[in-house]
Amino acid sequence: MRTAAKCVVGGVTAAVVGLVGVGAYNVYEAFAGDGAGSSGTSAGTTASRQTGPPSEEEIRDTARDFLAAWSKGDVESAALLTDNAAGARQALTGFRDEARVSKVTFKPGQASGAKVPYRVTAELTVGKGDEAKHTTWMYDSALHVVRGKTTGKALVDWQPTVVHPDLRRGESLQTGADGAPPIKAVDRNGTELNDTELPSLGTILPALRESYGEKAGGVQGVEVRVVSAGGQPGKTLHTIVKGRPGTLRTTLDANVQRAAEAAVKDYREASVVVVKPGSGDILAVANHRSDQFNAAFQGRLAPGSTMKVVTAAMLMEKGLVSAGKSVECPKYASAGGRSFHNQGMFAIDGGTFAESFARSCNTAFIGLADRISGADLSSEAQEVFGLGMDWKVGIPTFDGSVPQSDGADTPAALIGQGRVQANPLNMASVAATAKAGYFTQPVLVARDVDDRPAVHAIRNLPPSVAAQLRAMMRRTAVSGTGARAMAGLGGDIGAKTGSAEADGQGDANSWFLGYRNDAAAAAVVQQGGHGGDAAGPIVRRVLAASR
Repeated sequence: MRTAAKCVVGGVTAAVVGLVGVGAYNVYEAFAGDGAGSSGTSAGTTASRQTGPPSEEEIRDTARDFLAAWSKGDVESAALLTDNAAGARQALTGFRDEARVSKVTFKPGQASGAKVPYRVTAELTVGKGDEAKHTTWMYDSALHVVRGKTTGKALVDWQPTVVHPDLRRGESLQTGADGAPPIKAVDRNGTELNDTELPSLGTILPALRESYGEKAGGVQGVEVRVVSAGGQPGKTLHTIVKGRPGTLRTTLDANVQRAAEAAVKDYREASVVVVKPGSGDILAVANHRSDQFNAAFQGRLAPGSTMKVVTAAMLMEKGLVSAGKSVECPKYASAGGRSFHNQGMFAIDGGTFAESFARSCNTAFIGLADRISGADLSSEAQEVFGLGMDWKVGIPTFDGSVPQSDGADTPAALIGQGRVQANPLNMASVAATAKAGYFTQPVLVARDVDDRPAVHAIRNLPPSVAAQLRAMMRRTAVSGTGARAMAGLGGDIGAKTGSAEADGQGDANSWFLGYRNDAAAAAVVQQGGHGGDAAGPIVRRVLAASR
């Protein structure tokens, strides 16, 4: 029999549905400080208000007393030893009552400064009577002791990681049998995929499970799982009753995925996607971020000059330019009441459109803004490149946005600024469309698995435009702004760099898209600067790993 329970945590009502005796622990935090409402004192403090970092004695005693109170089930005492009593009180109550942790013990480790590590041993019970299932869950976590800002007491700095190291602000732990059955995801060659070796799949695999768990034929077990603030199931942390996974074949290539993981890890906020031109198969997706957001698929950023691939195709289709036609590329240009310039303030005298494309001359594009309508770029983006349509990739994605623009927005849109939004998945698809000459909707799981509909572009690139576009992208990769990043790559190559300014950021976002033979890729490094400096090496690395 299934039962439902509700708990109000941190001002948020969370519904919990599961087996009898199964609940959830929600770590949404209330806003309180320094053990708000507390009249007690932490061990190692005095009645007078102290300042400065906590002493070794205060750190030891505060951690000991907090863990002892939590272990005894004395939630109130434990909460008053934190700098957020309201948040801790509700979280620890949920851990006891909603997650059905019947007993919890701790084994503290050696403190390192204000950090105190400990081993958690939690005993959970699912069901009742003879049908009850018992399990012991062990994991390592840590807390930090800080000086209370208003009380001067030594207090535990309350964070979701105090409960479990994989929890982030706004996330919760849910114990139950709800949701989709587990899956065994394999790549296009049958190699099993996991998020231990390939950490970026930590957001991909749970999403695939929700979409395809039942279709893959698995049987649900009972687990402790992370749940996002929006209610999306995440990583499984502990299995109480083991389910039976179904096998799901993806379009990913484990070798390319490894290269993608390695390529992004050197940057603080970086994402990359690799797509197979013609088929739309997604070969790799990787994120390296301080949060758990799948920015590669769901990010919404201005793509900067990588958008010039779409803009150039539109301008050539309208007959306004051709690769060999001379265009002006001054240092500055004005349009729509705004002034624009080229990065580095360069100018090209008597150059062709191909040269302006290869050197990413903004003013050459801006100078043509008064010869197009506000709908031209939007139509090209959707009708030829498939942007802004409802892609059916297999898991949730943002599929780009190139809205119609008015006079003031049109010049910025031509160079991928203004209201244009995209992510690496979208721009990898743009590169793939340029390479193939036609749009194919990207997919992570073959459509015949669930017979989901595909999105089709209204028209292909005219052959003459496609040929000129590829020639200009090759020039960019060989002797233009993408040459340094693409150096040494053989085969049929093409590229486009981009640097996109963002409000409130000191450095521009670094963008790069490119293709090599039968693989197309795009990457973004937030605040990475010039496209060839940060995003470029990422794209080169994944293209080098692609067959």
